[in-house]
Amino acid sequence: MLFLIRPAYCKKSLIHTLYPTPNNFTLVYYCRPAIHCNSSEIMANIREVKHLPAEYYRDFLSTLAKERKPSPIRSLFPLEKTPGVISLLAGKPNASTFPFTSLSFSARSPTDPTQESTLTIDGAELEAGLQYGDTAGLKPLLDWIFGLQEVFHGRRRGEGWRISMGSGSQDLIYKAVNAMIDPGDSVLVESPVYAGVIPMFHSLHCDQIEVETDAHGIRASSLRSILEQWPTDKPKPKVLYTVPYGCNPTGASATLERRKEVLKLAREHNFIILEGKSSSGFLLVAVSSHTHTAPSPIFSPFSASVRCAFSQRVTNLLLYDPYFYLYYGKEPQYPSYFALELEEPEVGHVLRFDSLSKILSAGIRIGFASGPEALLNAIDQHTATSNLQTSSLTQAIVYRLLDSWGYDGFKTHTERVSEFYRQKRDVFENAMKKHLTGLAEWSSPEAGMFFWFKLLLSDDQGEGGDSETAIKTKAFEKGVLALPGTHFLPNGRATPYVRASFSLTGEEDVDRAVRRIREAILDARKESEGGGVGVNGNGTAH
Repeated sequence: MLFLIRPAYCKKSLIHTLYPTPNNFTLVYYCRPAIHCNSSEIMANIREVKHLPAEYYRDFLSTLAKERKPSPIRSLFPLEKTPGVISLLAGKPNASTFPFTSLSFSARSPTDPTQESTLTIDGAELEAGLQYGDTAGLKPLLDWIFGLQEVFHGRRRGEGWRISMGSGSQDLIYKAVNAMIDPGDSVLVESPVYAGVIPMFHSLHCDQIEVETDAHGIRASSLRSILEQWPTDKPKPKVLYTVPYGCNPTGASATLERRKEVLKLAREHNFIILEGKSSSGFLLVAVSSHTHTAPSPIFSPFSASVRCAFSQRVTNLLLYDPYFYLYYGKEPQYPSYFALELEEPEVGHVLRFDSLSKILSAGIRIGFASGPEALLNAIDQHTATSNLQTSSLTQAIVYRLLDSWGYDGFKTHTERVSEFYRQKRDVFENAMKKHLTGLAEWSSPEAGMFFWFKLLLSDDQGEGGDSETAIKTKAFEKGVLALPGTHFLPNGRATPYVRASFSLTGEEDVDRAVRRIREAILDARKESEGGGVGVNGNGTAH
């Protein structure tokens, strides 16, 4: 049995009392921190957390992951830290030959964006940022992220999970899919789904089983129906991929009741929830020539000037959740699957992916995965034989910024970013109400950067229709670029839906863009109905 007590009088250090465990589970007990607490209060707040044993995940690993051998060098990196050991292990370049002596950058204050501070990385911290590092990530940043997962999700060390850094969460999702899926496997995928994961499953020739969604996120009833009617002679899916907050493309967030039901189904039918991501390379609705959108630079904490100083040397739910920190709905934010697991009989059915792309910088390419150690080990083995590690220098930069803010500063920054995108959403929706009423249907997103709307291309359309021609051809000819919904459906069928991003476009361009979409819809209706509806030069029907 393992006891992990976080005492009330110690906010930073953890005291561990270890006992051998006689069964397959490790029990973790802890109490929430408080300023003053006596022993009886500690015992009253202790709770038990069971986690699944490492051997449980053997059946969830792909053949490739099982056959992949650990890196003979990187697997021994931890031993270099053994006191008294002289390492002749790795071919690390000598830091004295590096031309860089310090790195300084300016960052906006999370509480007052008009104020900037200068942060510097030098000495041993810079040396670590310029050198090969541990596959899982830079230790100071990993420790900070562990604390972040405790603050926002209530998860603590010692519960059978850990964290690995990646070159963006897309990198980690790709490796997770390859670590868990064999060619030809069936996978559960919410539909519509982030377009970036469809090619991953397609390249493995997976049978992508679409789980229905609506304005309230994934439909647990659809998932239950699929699983309960599953053919007895066919292996059930090992993973479900879902994005619970501000799903790309729909912008929907799953309700608490549905999240709990999905977790229950994961336990009943033995699958891992991939609590997952949308990408940072989105097609943009705009009247300019831009073809990709990104988080607005207004709320990137880094100033335009990043200065380097040189010396004379010349210096089980696969869960992707990039919009967790971009929630701006009216209701209180629901707990993540990763947090809700604590209410289950045991934890270990959720593999969560987070991204800093939408809140710090898309180009810095930092993401992290949190989940069962056995699955993270498989991801790290892939990393060790492909790109070795996430850039040490970008990790050092991110850590220096986050450490200067602290968790309260980080929370303040994300709240300001969320409010920024809420206002952008409202501007876009006002334009839709002005130009698309009667020509499109939509639900207002509660998180993220997108509207997902249905084009009404004919009076008797029903649930049918195809937005491909209206958007890809007619709308583009009129000077607006958006993405037809078919690209977000795992099996690529026709759909009347469209995804539009509102992250970058200014208010005047939003109005022009939506008006041009209106003109494209009217032209498509005219063709569909054989005449009778035309478009004047000012975009109005006649």
